[in-house]
Order: sequence, then C-alpha cells, then structure tokens
Amino acid sequence: MVRDILFSHFFGLTGMMDIWSIAFKIPNLSRRIFGEGAAASSLIPVYSEELANNPKSASDLARTVVTVVFVMLAGIVVLGEIGIWYYCKFHVELNETRQMLTLTALMLPYMCLICTVAVLAGLLNAHRHFAMPAAAPIILNVFIIGTMCVSAWLFKASAGVMIIVMAIGVLIAGLTQMILQLLPMSKYGLVIYPAWHVKTAAFKRIMFLMGPMILGLTVTQLNTLADDVVAKTLSATVEKGDFFEWFGRQIAYPVTEGSVASLYFSQRLYQFPLGVLGISLATAIFPVLSTAAAENNQKLLSQTIRQGIQAAFFVAIPATVGLVLVARPLTALIYQHGEFTVNDTSRVQIVLVAYSLGLCGYFLQQLVTRAFYSVKDSKWPARTAVIAVIINVFLNLTLIWKMGVCGLALATAICSYIQAAILLVILNKKFDLALKYHLWPILMKSAAGTVVMGIIGYFTGRVLVKLPDHWGFDLLHVAILVLICAGIYTLVARLLGNEMLGLLIKGRKTPKNG
Repeated sequence: MVRDILFSHFFGLTGMMDIWSIAFKIPNLSRRIFGEGAAASSLIPVYSEELANNPKSASDLARTVVTVVFVMLAGIVVLGEIGIWYYCKFHVELNETRQMLTLTALMLPYMCLICTVAVLAGLLNAHRHFAMPAAAPIILNVFIIGTMCVSAWLFKASAGVMIIVMAIGVLIAGLTQMILQLLPMSKYGLVIYPAWHVKTAAFKRIMFLMGPMILGLTVTQLNTLADDVVAKTLSATVEKGDFFEWFGRQIAYPVTEGSVASLYFSQRLYQFPLGVLGISLATAIFPVLSTAAAENNQKLLSQTIRQGIQAAFFVAIPATVGLVLVARPLTALIYQHGEFTVNDTSRVQIVLVAYSLGLCGYFLQQLVTRAFYSVKDSKWPARTAVIAVIINVFLNLTLIWKMGVCGLALATAICSYIQAAILLVILNKKFDLALKYHLWPILMKSAAGTVVMGIIGYFTGRVLVKLPDHWGFDLLHVAILVLICAGIYTLVARLLGNEMLGLLIKGRKTPKNG
C-alpha cells in the first residue's frame, strides 16, 4: 500500500504510469505463475509424498526442481531479450512503445530470481514454514519504495529516470529475496546446490503437473494482463492522437491515456483482501490437502475442501459489498495527493467497483484449483482457464467500446465466476462434497448478514459523504464504515449461528461430522 501511495503521488494517472504498469507486470507475472501457482503447487504434493517415504530422495528432488526452473527461466529470459531487441529495432515506431519495451527488457532477468524464490518458498511451505516466503514481497516493496524516494526526493529525477532506477531496484530485490529463502533451508535438512536428477518418476510427475497449472492458477493474472494490453493499445495519447485508421475509416480511441494506470490502482485495492485473505487461506490449506491426498484420507480431504469453500464465501461476500461502499473514500484516502487528482479518484473508483464484483470468484479460483492440484489433477483447471481467458479477451474487445476501462474490469470479474462455477460442479462430483447441503446454509447466512450490513453501511455512507473533502475526513469516513460494517456483519453472523465465525475468528474447530 505504501508503494502504491508513492506511485500515485509521483506519477498519478499518466502515460508514464501506464508504461511502468505493463513493463513491471510482464516479468512479475512469473511470480504470480510460480509464486502462487505452477511450481509451488506441483512441487508440494509430490515433495510431501517423497518426504514421507524417502527424505534423501525428497532432497534430491528439491535441488533438481530448483536447478531446472532456474535454467528454464534463464533460457526464456535470453529469448525474451533477443525478441524485444529485434522488435524494437525493426518494428517499433512510437517512442512510448520503445520506452515500455526497454523497461521490460531491463526487468526481465527478475523472472529467474523470483521463480527460484517461489520454488524455495514452496519447499518451506511443505515443511510448514511460512514466515520467510511471506516476507519476500515485503523485500521487493522496500527496494521499490527506496529507489523511488531516493531518486525523486534526493536527486530530483524526472519520471523517466525514476522508473529506470526502480527497475534496477527490482533486480537487486530479487537477488535479496532468493538469498533470504535459502537461509532457513538447513533447519529442515535441505542444502540447495545444482542437481539434475530429471529422470526420476517424482520429477516427471512435477513437470507433468506444472504445464497445465501455469494456466489453471494464473487465469486472473492473465486476464488482468489482457486488460492492460487492450487498454494501452486502444488508448488515445499525444503521440498516437485521438483516432486510428481501420479499413480507411477514422475511429476514435475508446479510452484515454492513464487507463492502464487506473486499472493498476484499482487492481491493487481489490487484490488487498484477495491477497491477505483469499490467497493466504489457499496457501495455508494446500499443504493440508496435499498431505491428506498423499495419505489417501478422503474424509479429511473432502472436509478441508468444503470448509475452505465455506470460509471463502463467508469472507468474500461481505468484502465485495464493503469495497463497493468504501470505493470512493478509500481511493481518495490512499491515492489522492501529488499528481493524483480528484478526477483520477473518480476514474479509479468506478473501475474498483467493477473489479470488486468478482471478489467471490477470485477467492474460489485460488481455493478450488488447489483442491484439484492436491490430488494431482491439473487438466480441468487448465481447460477452464483457457475458456476464461478466451471469453475475457472477447468481452474486453466488446465492452470497452460502451463502458470504457470499466468494461475491462467487469470482463475479468465475469470470467472469474465462469471458471469457478465449472470447477465447483466438477469438484462436487469428484469428491462427493454434497455442497447443496453444506454450502447453501453458509451461503444464505453470509448473504443475509451482508444485506443487513450493506443497508446500514449505505445509509451511514450517505451521512458521511457530507464531510469536507480532506484526507483526514476520508480516513474517518473509511474507519467508521469499516468498523460499523464489520460489527454488523459479525453480530448478524452470531445471531444466525454462522459456524464460519467461530472457525475463522475464534479458532474453534467444527464438529468432526463437518
């Protein structure tokens, strides 16, 4: 959040922020793929099984996966650098495109570093060590914040120079993250050095699972990247003008400069509850699912999946309404200063509302795909991911003409529900979860609590909106709304006997019969 506050202060909704958003997202997508997806999710179940049967074989497997992932990504980086150089030299005409690709090329080696960090984090998670993996993103943010502030305040650098310095900071952060993940390894009997035991059955299983997982777990990230690319391509800028030629006709661009930045800033706000609650829940639950699957404990596996889905609905439904209620004061509080204007707040607010509508879908994507991966089934998540990405691109190119940037965000939200719904139906049959009996009570109680919360929150917001336009009053607005809404939702959950309240807040265990 501090990093994004500084982004808004120094860049606002400008073309330079558009360039940084896409340039950083391309190499950083590898963190999403590996850090929250393919490498860790394919490694944990197989590594857990090997660890239980043969610890020495598990160590060899860990070293091999780290080595292969690093070498594989290094090859991709080299090819990427060559491709960017060739495209810039022979095909790029616009200076803004050249600047964006140059910045991407500078940060591309971060892929090797962060993907190695992701594999190491997956190994630590398998040993129930979560502290150092959780610290990795903080380290990245510290370096970005530090380079941004030093270049702006100490050296008075221009926006163009600042993003170059920040890109260098990203590379240094990646190296630091990797070193810190290696430090606690010895505690679990792991010493990482290059190894190439690629012919073992365990390694082949990981590689077989990893490919489909790349799509299955990262569909939301691929969709948001598609949003950015479409927004950048169809944005009017000073260099491109307001119109483009299409078969001899002049057509006005549907969005303006700063559209990618508005997507970025709104994504950061909806991804806050997703990262803190949704991905954290999925990350913590995955080793339990993997262990239950390795031990063929169907009862524990089914109960854990069911409770994870129940918990996702219990948290995501009120979070959706809560984000909608605080969208404007929250956006103003965090971003509206420096280069970020009142008009920028309005632009980001509406995009945030559209993204927030998919919060339940984003939560379920993270949980349900990991349920499939725990039993080494990566085909269905991959198939549904392909469907979701195709539909998202189609909706992007359709909705942007009528709804602008808001249409891109809404397309991503819709696609999250499409993928989650298909996977839920298959998962329910695969594990005999009886969701009709176990899910609907939680869903109805959570929805009822959210309705009451939403009504009271709406009328409270109508009163608070009369406060003066100042960050202090925005803070008061958000704080009062959050406290009232959280209190009302908790109270209604208690009155309705919503068992998720006890499970998540008080830590009480549910009965063994689920």
